[in-house]
Amino acid sequence: MIRALTGFSTRRPWRVIAVWAVVGVFVAIMGQALVFRVTHTDSADFLPQEYDAAAALRIAREEFGAEPDADAVTVLVARRDGKPLKDADKKRVQDVARELSATRVEMPWTDEQIPGLSEDYSQVPGVAPAMTAPDGSFALLGARLRGNSTDPGMHSLYRAFQNRAQQEFDEAGLRTGFTGGLADVVDRADAEKTTQTVVGLAMVGLIVLINVLVFRSVLAAIVPLIAVSVVGGAAAGTVVGAALLTGFDLDPGTPSMIGTVLIGIGVDYFLFLLFRFREELRRRPEEDHRLVAADVAGRVGTAVTSAALTIVAAFATLGVATFGQFRVLGPSVAVSVLVMLVASLTLMPALLAVTGRKMFWPSRTLAKAERTGPAGRTGELVARRPLPVLVASVALLGSLAVGVAGVRMDFGTGGTPRDTAAAATAREIAGALPPGVSDPTTVYVTADDGRTLDPAGLDVLHRALSKAAGVGTVAAPVLDADGTAARLDAYLTVDAQSQHARDIVAGPLRQAVREATPAGLTAHVGGTAAVFADVATAVDRDLRTVFPVAAALIALILMVLLRSLAAPVVLMLAVGLCFAATFGASALVFQHIGGEPGVNFVLPLVLFLFVVALGTDYNILISDRLREEMARGGPARAAVSRAVRHTAPAIATAGAVLAASFGSLAVNAEPSTRQLGFATALGILLSAFVLSLLLVPAAAALLGRGMWWPVRGARGRRDET
Repeated sequence: MIRALTGFSTRRPWRVIAVWAVVGVFVAIMGQALVFRVTHTDSADFLPQEYDAAAALRIAREEFGAEPDADAVTVLVARRDGKPLKDADKKRVQDVARELSATRVEMPWTDEQIPGLSEDYSQVPGVAPAMTAPDGSFALLGARLRGNSTDPGMHSLYRAFQNRAQQEFDEAGLRTGFTGGLADVVDRADAEKTTQTVVGLAMVGLIVLINVLVFRSVLAAIVPLIAVSVVGGAAAGTVVGAALLTGFDLDPGTPSMIGTVLIGIGVDYFLFLLFRFREELRRRPEEDHRLVAADVAGRVGTAVTSAALTIVAAFATLGVATFGQFRVLGPSVAVSVLVMLVASLTLMPALLAVTGRKMFWPSRTLAKAERTGPAGRTGELVARRPLPVLVASVALLGSLAVGVAGVRMDFGTGGTPRDTAAAATAREIAGALPPGVSDPTTVYVTADDGRTLDPAGLDVLHRALSKAAGVGTVAAPVLDADGTAARLDAYLTVDAQSQHARDIVAGPLRQAVREATPAGLTAHVGGTAAVFADVATAVDRDLRTVFPVAAALIALILMVLLRSLAAPVVLMLAVGLCFAATFGASALVFQHIGGEPGVNFVLPLVLFLFVVALGTDYNILISDRLREEMARGGPARAAVSRAVRHTAPAIATAGAVLAASFGSLAVNAEPSTRQLGFATALGILLSAFVLSLLLVPAAAALLGRGMWWPVRGARGRRDET
């Protein structure tokens, strides 16, 4: 099947390239235009319905009209001279609030939106006075704009609203500040735009530079990147299309993660092909390059298919997760990798068939004998002294794994960079009001029989909430329109996004609700702190389920692919140690040394899947070459030396490229993204340079052909080790 596909692609290369160019670009453009229709930013919506915060959100929407895509903005209004607001100022604030809430805001269209496909967010905002600072220094307005907060169109709408509000208050001699929700998102996006552009260009430049240094060729450096970019866009578009058809919501970070993953994986697969193609062209100089391309694509295609299916299987296990962000991320990455696999078996062989030896122009390496170089010396070292190499590799990974001790999970949302206007406004508000005022924890109460509630019957619950540790004040109960549901806003004494707030909600506050809710009534706790307290529970449950399922499935796949029991054990122990080392190093850098509250809550699961799945890619490549070299006969250690010499350049280059791709995330302003970028890049470097080039070959040199027990298909003419 694989050889038939690669054979067709090398016989009809221009047809294959044309199909990918037309279909790939079209799907990529459509996906980019429609992506914001399928992304959702509310973490509570990803919680299973049985969780308390999810039930509270359901009541808020059904009984109190909370909108699922409403983006809150807090508007601060103060005098320019810094004096307390006068009665005339307060009246002006109320008048402007009424004007803003009665005037439609038109969304300015930019080059980023496509009319007819992109969403038009033009609307009449909801604006109302919220409160005045105790010292009268400012008044706060609460504004709500409906739409996807990550969509550039929504950002344009917010800026139009912001400009209108500033103009209205400027005429009255008042200054304004904007923070919270959508304001934070827009300011953060603006602050990071230049950085992300520079980092993106630097990443592309680094990938091209690495390929130029390795191949001494312009085409070999640029063609893979262009091809992978087209395929990556098509894969992301496929995921968006699948989400539209199935009704699934994607986490906003999923499309960008897919792009980062696929650029790294795709360039890796192309590099595997290029290195083997160059090797075979040297060995068969008189043979037609299309025949060589077909043969190479068939050989490498088997290893690439095995590696890709391992990643697909690993991420497919996220389908058993209860937390929606995980459950959606898994299939999304799996579908994307399948698209890249199809491209690896069709588009990439077709490009080799078209370019042939010109792929390596102007390098003269095809006319020269292959040099031993660092790869050859590494192979000789591993074959000659496998035990010291194995011990040193294990010691290095083990020392990094020590950082796992005392690791904590951080469920913070990342916040806003301190140098943005939204952050400055938030600090001004925090200086005059308690931390929990702008983001209350809300208790929703309903009667089991649907009867009308009596506010006086909630006095016991109100008093219990007021006495709970960590709760400052509790507002009087507010009934919905028909009186069948009540809402009590509890203002915590700490920031609602902090770990302390989550501890308060999960502990004394929910305990007070359980003990003080009158008989016949049901109460649910919602709000930011409650949502992330439940997310913590869901993630912990998922980690206990997904880890063993993914590990067992990957081990089973390796047994089938390698036709061995011993080799999969060696590989799984190696990648398990690599995961522990990477996770431990991340905890050391960010928590123990960096002083952050802990590692981001998604890091263990995503890191496990990436390090195990992507690390297994390189292990499959080296294992496939080890089996091939051992099958040629001669001493097993000589076969190990040859295998490392031939595969080390491909693995080292691919590892550096993939690490650079993920490492670009490490400069992101958001702590969770920064941790993910650093940890994944480190894990890939350890997988490529320590596991695949040292630890696994050293184990193979020690085990000899016993590595393939009980199917000794690698037995050669001599069974020496």
